[in-house]
Amino acid sequence: MTSKEQLVFLRKLLKIEKDEDFQQYQLKVLNTSIQGRVKDGVCWYPVRVQSHHIGTGERMVLQIEKSPDDDSRHVFQVGSVISLFNNNHSKERANDIGAVVSYLRKNVMKIVLNSDAPPDWLHDGKLGIDLMFDEATYREMDKALEKVTDADKGRVSELRNLFYGEKKVSIRSGHLYQSIKLNAKQNEALTNIFNANDIAIVHGPPGTGKTTTIVHAIKEVVKDERQVLVCAPSNAAVDLLVEKLSDEGLEVLRLGHPARISGAAVKQSLDHQISYHDSYKLLKEVRKKSEEMKKIGLKYKRHFGPSERKQRKYILDEARNLKFEADHIEHYITKDLLNKAEVVAATLINANHQLIRARTFKSVFIDEASQALEAASWIPIMKAERVILAGDHHQLPPTIKSIEAAKQGLEVTLFEKAIKNQEAAVMLQTQYRMHPDIMQFASEMFYEGKLEAAPSVRVRNPVDLPVFEFIDTSGTGFNEEVHEESLSTYNLEEARLVHSHLQQLLKGIGEQVIEDRMSIGVIAPYKAQINLLNEIIMDDEFFIPFKGNLSINTVDVFQGQERDIIYISLVRSNDKGEIGFLKESRRLNVAMTRAKTKLVMFGDSATLCQHQFFDKLVDYTQAIGGYKSAFELTPNPD
Repeated sequence: MTSKEQLVFLRKLLKIEKDEDFQQYQLKVLNTSIQGRVKDGVCWYPVRVQSHHIGTGERMVLQIEKSPDDDSRHVFQVGSVISLFNNNHSKERANDIGAVVSYLRKNVMKIVLNSDAPPDWLHDGKLGIDLMFDEATYREMDKALEKVTDADKGRVSELRNLFYGEKKVSIRSGHLYQSIKLNAKQNEALTNIFNANDIAIVHGPPGTGKTTTIVHAIKEVVKDERQVLVCAPSNAAVDLLVEKLSDEGLEVLRLGHPARISGAAVKQSLDHQISYHDSYKLLKEVRKKSEEMKKIGLKYKRHFGPSERKQRKYILDEARNLKFEADHIEHYITKDLLNKAEVVAATLINANHQLIRARTFKSVFIDEASQALEAASWIPIMKAERVILAGDHHQLPPTIKSIEAAKQGLEVTLFEKAIKNQEAAVMLQTQYRMHPDIMQFASEMFYEGKLEAAPSVRVRNPVDLPVFEFIDTSGTGFNEEVHEESLSTYNLEEARLVHSHLQQLLKGIGEQVIEDRMSIGVIAPYKAQINLLNEIIMDDEFFIPFKGNLSINTVDVFQGQERDIIYISLVRSNDKGEIGFLKESRRLNVAMTRAKTKLVMFGDSATLCQHQFFDKLVDYTQAIGGYKSAFELTPNPD
């Protein structure tokens, strides 16, 4: 297919994904009772307001809580788009107030309203919070695809043809970049970035210093170009870059909703910087006067004479003029902040923020591009003269809700297509995270055996030998089960085995873990198993001293993170050899490569090894002396 035909097809896939997403939303929210929504985890009800205040950007922040006795699970997270409703007005959903979750812990949630004042009905009856469908994101992506498809000339048209392989990229010669702070491949990546006229790609396998390389490149490019646009698919990834770039002394302007920006990056947010601008005091004064005049004008009653009517018109006109003046001052402040910024940072979707909607950049950097939907990637690319992508297509792809759309290619990213279509990539090869025994299997399976362990990890003393263990539960009868409500898979006996093994490890090295502040991660591919592991491990008094060192979650949550010790429960154990989405070996690559000094995996080889990846995994652990049968483990005396 031509580039245009590919984009037309992509729009169809995006429509399929949107319809599936909305259908799931309807089933969970629109067509379900409050009790049903609470059960499905997409509603908090009832809730009460603990406190409220004006937060960053003059937005109203509410802190709400649900009953401490309500331990029902939910899908809310920081950044979720939600709707605050009053059950006394449940048939008048037009009165609902949109908001974004900014903080979430157990039964307490902070939400940032899309207004500067609470609704009139805030204390009128029982309140609830619903998860909302984020249609705006799909609208932005579709709009971008339409523009890129229709482009017949100009830089957007050229970049489209380059990304889809209809033309070859051009590279300048002569500029050789060398930094003593970077290794040979990182310097090669920087040289590639500086010499690229169109597209440059940094392929960064786990632990190879991709972020370090990108931050270094941005810092050097800014010297030549004065300002660049930096994007990533998630707020967390953007905030990490914002922190690193700010630490390097760069002037960074972070665009986006304040509730979605982490505490460390909030100082660089647009709203925060506005409130610290030299002209902000004047802006507040003019706004206050405008509101005061408006209130005075609206106090006039319906029955009054010509002189009162004239006076009211004068007052309201003055209020409007003051509001116009305030808007003018705010426009000046935002323009001033934008012009002074060396780095403008935003998520892919927010790259179309109104402040930069009409602005173009010589260089646009997209980090974690291998996790970005192709449609979303085009939003910042339309503003670029040239594009620098960073990521690793052997780690987790974007999350796709429609199986049909995923099968037809929606999960294939622009990063992956660019690597295939152009010779524009440099793969980083020296990794600084994993002990060589942990690294080697991933290197052979995903990176053509090219990864090398840095000297610092070669000499790292493992906390317990062997470094990489596979505990085989085959023959134990530890069979998987399916949770009735969530339909998620779990394995109770395997979870107990994880608990026992980790407890035995900590009995031996517990003091070292606490003294050295070592981190431990427990990973499972299914939420039901995560819930089970949390109950079994975190409710055990033995683990109380280690709670600050220990985290238990899914593979997706751990992507981009690292831990000294990683435990992985693979869960699947059945007679049919069915392993579900464990067939996606990239998921296992992410899970395994989080570990620095020790990796322990638990699984049923009889089920798993019917698939080539796990067959090779078990062979590898046998070769390095890390394979054990569950029958060999010493029973926990407790």
